Amino acid sequence: MSGERNWAENLTYSAERVVRPRTAGELRDIVRAGGPLRALGTRHCFNDIADTTGALVSLADMPREIDVTAAGVRVSGGVRYGDVAPVLEENGRALANLASLPHISVAGAVATGTHGSGDRVPSLSAAVRAVTILTPDGDDVTLTREDADFGGAVVHLGALGIVTSLELDTEPSYQVAQHAFDAPRWDAILADYDEVTSLGDSVSIFTTWRDPEAADQLWVKTRVTGGAAGVDESAIARLGARAADGPRHPIPGVGAEACNPQGGVPGPWFERLPHFRMDFTPSVGAELQSEFFVARGDAPAAIDAVRGIADVIAPLLHVCEIRSMAADDLWLSPSSGRDSVALHFTWRLDEPAVRAALPLLEGALAPFDARPHWGKVFTRPGDEVAAQYVRMDDFRALREKLDPEGRMQNDFTRRLGL
Repeated sequence: MSGERNWAENLTYSAERVVRPRTAGELRDIVRAGGPLRALGTRHCFNDIADTTGALVSLADMPREIDVTAAGVRVSGGVRYGDVAPVLEENGRALANLASLPHISVAGAVATGTHGSGDRVPSLSAAVRAVTILTPDGDDVTLTREDADFGGAVVHLGALGIVTSLELDTEPSYQVAQHAFDAPRWDAILADYDEVTSLGDSVSIFTTWRDPEAADQLWVKTRVTGGAAGVDESAIARLGARAADGPRHPIPGVGAEACNPQGGVPGPWFERLPHFRMDFTPSVGAELQSEFFVARGDAPAAIDAVRGIADVIAPLLHVCEIRSMAADDLWLSPSSGRDSVALHFTWRLDEPAVRAALPLLEGALAPFDARPHWGKVFTRPGDEVAAQYVRMDDFRALREKLDPEGRMQNDFTRRLGL
């Protein structure tokens, strides 16, 4: 066994070996050699979605390709968002959104439906305009938005092959300012959730669930237009919040050195949209994560349901973050077909205790048809999760077409009935 572990070190991969090809030819030879396969990205998944009993294939040593065009940007499979963003900025271009940390690979984030935040901005996967997959037969397959199977090939859970390149939409570069506020009141948040998330282009509510009356923080990130970078002070007053008196980390009591600048100071999009800086360890490092997506209209009730079990989950938490995103049309995206709100839980690194508490949390969110993030810890049976996706049968057919021998299958996909 390889002995390799994921980022959080809560999982030791079952793989016999980890291979790191340096050329496209080496990669093709590895794939054509036979046996079980999975792609290994930046290891920022907290479950066994990337595991295999055969070969884990890392593209980290492959040539890094970032080709900016007037239509978008083409990136190779092993590239991280933090690698892409400065190159785009040098060319006067930008992405519409970024996740909270830039350390993750583009291919891995897209494959699991990872997202940023914004009422009008869908998941990171929705920015994909083309994807090239090296199938288990060793053939290159490129799918674009014009192809019937494109919606299944983007958020693919690693089940179709090795993604060797993606093309993403871009737009003209822009600046963002972010403000942090302390102690917004829950009664005001839940009374007009839409007003809260419309305060900026990207809005995050952070809570430890220890105060029944107020969340811990509200972060508002706003595109700077015409020199203006402020936040509606009257709305902040209605929330009972107050401006932070200095830089904040999402987790109370942790220094803000790892975080991007706050205080309303404008800066490049890629130095404000992520919470964390590329040259620091994000969050706390020693942690687990879970995340659940509900329809936007259900968000206030879902948040209130979690408040009802705060005494159980708060002792296990570092912090919970609540964010919104627009719907997309990708078959297995957690925000497919509905504007969504994600409740993200950063847990202390105590997996037995977290797994013991998750059924209670999942039960509280069950009335809202909550979909778990594919790359994070959840305990719902795979068949129940699969049943939440109306195009799951179509995805199974696509998986069978591109991987008829099931070489990309693993325990995770088998639990889903793929």
